[in-house]
Amino acid sequence: MTLISFVVPAFRVQGYLRECLDSILGQPETDIEVIAVDDCSPDASGDIIDEYAARDQRVRSVRLAENVGLGPARNIGLDRAVGEYVWFLDGDDWLAPECLTEVAERLRVTRPDVLLVDHVRAHWNDTATRSAMAEVFPEAPGPGTFRLRDRPRAMHLLHTAWNRLVRREFLVDLGLRFAPGWYEDVSFSYPVLMAAHRIGVLDRVCVNYRQRRAGAITRTRGDRHFEVFPQWHRVFHLMDSWGPATEALRPAVFERMIWHYLTVLGNGQRIAPELREAFFAQITADYERWLPPGGYPVPDGVEGIKHKLVASGRWRTFSALRAASRARDAARRRARTARRTVGPVARRGARLTRDGLLREYYRAELRRPVDPTLAVYAAYWYRGYSCNPAAIYEVARRLAPEVRGVWVVRRDRVDAVPTGVEYVVAGTPAYYRVLARARWLVNNVNFPDFVRKRPEQVHVQTHHGTPVKVMGLDQQRHPIGAGRMDFAGLLRRVDRWDYSVSANSFSTQMWDRAYPATYTTLEVGYPRNDRLVTAGPDEVRRLRAEFGLDPDEHVVLYAPTHREHLPGYRPPFDPDRFVQALGDSGRLLMRSHYFHDRDRRPGQPKDWERVRDVSGHQRVEDLYLVADVLVTDYSSAMFDYAVLDRPIVLYTPDWEAYQLARGVYFDVTAEPPGSVASTFADLLDLFRTDAVRSDAAEKAREHFRARFCTMDDGRAAERVVRRVFLGEPGEPSTRC
Repeated sequence: MTLISFVVPAFRVQGYLRECLDSILGQPETDIEVIAVDDCSPDASGDIIDEYAARDQRVRSVRLAENVGLGPARNIGLDRAVGEYVWFLDGDDWLAPECLTEVAERLRVTRPDVLLVDHVRAHWNDTATRSAMAEVFPEAPGPGTFRLRDRPRAMHLLHTAWNRLVRREFLVDLGLRFAPGWYEDVSFSYPVLMAAHRIGVLDRVCVNYRQRRAGAITRTRGDRHFEVFPQWHRVFHLMDSWGPATEALRPAVFERMIWHYLTVLGNGQRIAPELREAFFAQITADYERWLPPGGYPVPDGVEGIKHKLVASGRWRTFSALRAASRARDAARRRARTARRTVGPVARRGARLTRDGLLREYYRAELRRPVDPTLAVYAAYWYRGYSCNPAAIYEVARRLAPEVRGVWVVRRDRVDAVPTGVEYVVAGTPAYYRVLARARWLVNNVNFPDFVRKRPEQVHVQTHHGTPVKVMGLDQQRHPIGAGRMDFAGLLRRVDRWDYSVSANSFSTQMWDRAYPATYTTLEVGYPRNDRLVTAGPDEVRRLRAEFGLDPDEHVVLYAPTHREHLPGYRPPFDPDRFVQALGDSGRLLMRSHYFHDRDRRPGQPKDWERVRDVSGHQRVEDLYLVADVLVTDYSSAMFDYAVLDRPIVLYTPDWEAYQLARGVYFDVTAEPPGSVASTFADLLDLFRTDAVRSDAAEKAREHFRARFCTMDDGRAAERVVRRVFLGEPGEPSTRC
């Protein structure tokens, strides 16, 4: 018999599900199965599950035809489980490395009905908060088992399904199922403990409980939080049906119920102000209905006062107490803020330089009406006219001519703006004016921190590549590559987004995880790649002629990415030896990363006729179109160039160091878009032998394109313009 069956329901967790499944499947203990249930998720969760099931026989995929909710989805997984123990793990949480070794050993030695394990709350800023384990068990609980009546304090551990493993036969004999609705853990976790004859505790952190910024019910306001009441009613109905066996536990269970109700009520992110009085009234009603005849242990201090106010139904006094407490906390926060800012405020008058005056001008412009016809575009920190914003701008001029598009560029990049394109120079009064008054703000990176999001404004984040390297909050786990990033500031910028443009499902999943916020994802393909799809042979010939390339020349584009952890790094690459390997008809175009546009120091190849530095060329799409082969490393260029269905070679001389220092989302050397060379000698051999066009390389590219390029059909920019500028509904989802 399999030892542990993991049941993993999935609904809107595409950004986290891979980490969850990897954390299970990567454990040393392999006597497991994973039943992953796609609860008719509207995102790619089901596709991810199928992907894992296809490559690991321990994973079983269950796709539901309609959304049933977390509780029923767990029941469906339970019905398919065959393991001796069942572990219900949520799809956005993940296991601690190697924890399963200790879990499995404890299960095999003690055979408990329920094994409780420890957890931490994993916050977005890469910090963790310990659970109440140390308070509940101030002395190590040891390997022995117990009944709840002997240690009722065990109920003070978080009442979730994922911090406990339950013996499956015990659960089936008990007939306990998850109820539908929110707070479904309540009517499962407490009854399981009350009915168990053998409870074990493993004082080892096993679960990382993700504290999501967006999407969690604990951060969602609404009347569905009233569903906590029937879940607790179910607990007491079960106790009534079980008779004297659990009667001694009733006072402790009652105290937990009132504590839980007050916790939900006290969370301002759950119960809206207009619903709090009704919620309080229901607490009072349940207090009267379920109060044990002999009373219960009322907590001390302020919490005890709250219990007494609930018992007497004194909402006004309770509300006033809460308001006073919040006011006191707010005053303390203001005092701390004042102490931190008194110095900067005092120095402000002496620092009203030109930039300061312009910021004052910006704030004044914010008080003027938004221009309903103005759209502001920017790319790569104002480096010029390019990328996805440029493609959207061009289509908007055609489909929404009433919209006036204005570009923001650096002063040293003005010459790169095409004739007829209106622009403002960054840092000028006109720049601050358009930022303050534009209806639409479109950028492939974030606008500066001072930019304030007005309610009438629409921010469109187009991004500028499918990620290989980790981005956003995920960089916190790779501090060498992250440098001195201000992650709190990053999230403030992300919170301005209304739309996030995604090239493919993989990018959508990674953006959900790296940039958690409430924006709407437009998974439409990359607008800048439209041209790669629509460009015909005539345009390619024209571009080749502009670059001075003959039609019969074999052109290779070499475009490596930069290394944040190694400023000034240059991969070991000898252009002269490379063109020699290409043969007499070979030509090499070399393009450095845009981060090096101000400190570019091109190499000095001897054969300038056959090697050209094209780093200064504004539109990288031109380079893709003229190239017969792309050589890159970890750059997003591979995803764009794959749209053309031409050979791609990955040259990865520092792959192990790069993935360790910078962090990556997947192993591009294991799932490449073509051939892979880890040394320069290997790279030369690929071209000398023409292995870049081998059957294996062709099949790798075919698989890569099927995964990443299906949305690039030449209409991505149009889809963005119709949704964002014209307000047309998006194309309907094909998911259940």
